[in-house]
Amino acid sequence: MSDDGAAKLRVALFGSPAFALPSLEGLARRHRLLAVVAQPDKPAGRGMRLSSPPTVQRARDLAIPVLQPATLRRNRSFQEELASLQLDVAVTAAYGKILPADLLGVPRHGFLNVHASLLPRYRGAAPVQWALIRGERETGITIMQTEPGLDTGPIRLQRRLAVRADATAPELLEQLAELGAEALLEALDLLAVGRLPSQPQDDARATQAPMLTREDGRVRWEDPADAVYGRHRGVAGWPGSSFLWRDEAVKVPSLRPSRSKLDAAGTDAPAPGTVLGIEDGGLRVACGEGAIILERVQPPAKRSMPARDWANGHSVRPGARLG
Repeated sequence: MSDDGAAKLRVALFGSPAFALPSLEGLARRHRLLAVVAQPDKPAGRGMRLSSPPTVQRARDLAIPVLQPATLRRNRSFQEELASLQLDVAVTAAYGKILPADLLGVPRHGFLNVHASLLPRYRGAAPVQWALIRGERETGITIMQTEPGLDTGPIRLQRRLAVRADATAPELLEQLAELGAEALLEALDLLAVGRLPSQPQDDARATQAPMLTREDGRVRWEDPADAVYGRHRGVAGWPGSSFLWRDEAVKVPSLRPSRSKLDAAGTDAPAPGTVLGIEDGGLRVACGEGAIILERVQPPAKRSMPARDWANGHSVRPGARLG
């Protein structure tokens, strides 16, 4: 029994990035965390030295055995090693690979997934990013029973979270990682006493959250200003926002909606992407509805700089069109 009287379960955690760390810490504190399974080490940084995932580094600090199989499919030795742990349950938290069907039945209670959305909305690899891009005001955590399909398994427990109006994807991911750990521990307490609910998902309400591409970071000037800002927040971790100027991609570390009454739409509204003014706070640029302020930009092979300085150095004047 744990300190608060709840049963201790035999658990393995499948997770690689920082999102999984709060779950790792919670499992190590409350249950018998017998193994951490993560992606193999990968080259990173300027020197391209091998770097371990955050969960691997923390597991080693805690003296928890680490497994980093290159593949899960038809990996009999890994499956046998997992079976030897006699797990009550396994947990996935941003592991990054689809689990083969024959692995799902190894733990006594199968696999539970800590998913960063209110399923069935935003099934896929980037639920937090797409929730921001689509302007959601609420998101949350779903503890889901893993099935062979992509995030299609029954909902076991959900917790909701209001989305702060200026939250970026990295900030929201950090919040959801903590909420996910809390929800996971609650779910395991219920699982241990046979009281964890199971509710099938409504596939008709499902939306998708595919992995982001570089193109997803391109500023859509034709969108309303609030949508441009939402996309900027959603791609803040990667790939970041950018626009074209004279066929070169200019990154945008910082932008915000303009609240000026001068930006109200009308029949003579300037075309989206038109520079409306150069101010102390940056460049005011027309969108499909309203305008945004480019606060800082980063030209190719240059450091981030105030957008006003960039405009002055590149002869960008009101009336210029950004791509």
